[in-house]
Amino acid sequence: MKCLHTAHGDLALPAFLPDATRAVVRTLDASDLAACGVEGLVVNALHLSSRPGTSLIASLGGIHRFMGWSGPVFSDSGGFQVYSLIAGSPKGGNIAERGFTYRLEGGEKRLLTPEKCVQRQFQIGADVMFCLDHCTHPGDRGEAQQESVAHTVAWARRCKEAFVRRLEERPPENSPLLFAVVQGGRDRDLRRACAERLLEIGFDGYGFGGWPIDAEGGIEDAVGYVAELIPEGVPRHALGIGKPENLLRAFRMGYDLFDCAIPTRDARRKRLYVFSGRPEEVPLKGDAFYHYLYIEDQRYSRDSRPVDEGCGCLCCRRYSRAYLRHLFEIDDALAQRLATMHNLTFYSTMMRRLRGEAL
Repeated sequence: MKCLHTAHGDLALPAFLPDATRAVVRTLDASDLAACGVEGLVVNALHLSSRPGTSLIASLGGIHRFMGWSGPVFSDSGGFQVYSLIAGSPKGGNIAERGFTYRLEGGEKRLLTPEKCVQRQFQIGADVMFCLDHCTHPGDRGEAQQESVAHTVAWARRCKEAFVRRLEERPPENSPLLFAVVQGGRDRDLRRACAERLLEIGFDGYGFGGWPIDAEGGIEDAVGYVAELIPEGVPRHALGIGKPENLLRAFRMGYDLFDCAIPTRDARRKRLYVFSGRPEEVPLKGDAFYHYLYIEDQRYSRDSRPVDEGCGCLCCRRYSRAYLRHLFEIDDALAQRLATMHNLTFYSTMMRRLRGEAL
């Protein structure tokens, strides 16, 4: 079986990593996540630097002890979030060769450099770290895309240098991994140039950078092209791809790591995933292998069946659609917990199918 070796265990591939942005997958604890079959998580170093502070997490023994989670933890650099702030409002900050200047949640201005990005990720003790990159929108003009690639490559080099220095100064018992992000928008020449220059520097894995989803909800052509640029056997991370059919398409393109907030957000919004047949038998192709169940629909108010009769999650083992709908109606916190456990179990089952494991 294909695995990614980390300081906190081997991660079987392909793997879906729920977003635990602020060191929590909303409504669930570590034991809930394990019960859903989750094997790894993604946290956001930028948000954690704001609250509670990466130095505080370090003083408490690192992110794993802080969260009570023993499996692999990936850390997002926060570059996408800063770009989004700046793109949304000129007052949010600016982008320069040295890095990002930004203002988060109405606070004072801060500077995010490649060196600070690596420092924060070491402080929290992530198993897989991401280089700082300069994200763009696919529709941005050529000059903006060229600047994005120039910054991304230069920052990746500085991240690698800071990463190596840290390992030489304080060699950890088990070294973390460092991934780079390939930018370039819809320009194939820029994507190729970015990938080639990052490959020359050398990283443990590579992620697709930018907006992966097109206006129709499908996958941008650039996603498949970036996969072609990364050598076989090197981990490819499809950042931000999480809708089941898009995840499946990206897997067919060669990606083996995925993260997104879609399944947990959908659960909180009463949108549940159901396999269109027995989970171990339904063909995984197109988008017909599953459908949505909107638990707020009146027709489920007397439905004694589980959300998915073939699912083994806590919600489906013990409770009916009628009961889950009732919990949402009275706005009880248990509703979101059970729905989130169901959706994450759906994704874990999907990953096991793609790995060829018996269910």
